[in-house]
Amino acid sequence: MFQTTAYSGDKVKDYELVIKQLEALLHDETDTIANLSNASALLNQFLDQVNWVGFYLWKEDQLVLGPFQGLPACIRIPYGKGVCGTAVKERKTMRVENVNQFPGHIACDSASQSEIVIPLVKNNEILGVLDIDSPILNRFDEIDQHFLENFVEALMNHIFN
Repeated sequence: MFQTTAYSGDKVKDYELVIKQLEALLHDETDTIANLSNASALLNQFLDQVNWVGFYLWKEDQLVLGPFQGLPACIRIPYGKGVCGTAVKERKTMRVENVNQFPGHIACDSASQSEIVIPLVKNNEILGVLDIDSPILNRFDEIDQHFLENFVEALMNHIFN
């Protein structure tokens, strides 16, 4: 059974460990919703200073709320709208230091101040996004982006087959 881990405080080593934990959680499990649920729970217990961690899934030309940890959230996000919709449109990670300065930001939780969104892409097809919000400005840096993109890559290697 999974137990809360006390991480070392070395950001790089801790991210490497959390990716190994993800791979262990995904091993031999094929259900997408179960895997996304565990992935959001794992990130939520790993990351500090975050108030929302979850997935939006691409359905019917829009993002639809998927498994997450945090307060209730916006259910549908149109293509190209907000940080999540922009990440889908541009097919790239969006790291926003101050969401209040992002044109068209969708404020699902008014406490959120910064955000990172990583598209879920498999075989050149958008399947959704990983969305992480923080109640502090400029929470996410290049190291977070690099390892969260690696986290998503590990996730995509196990799901959406």
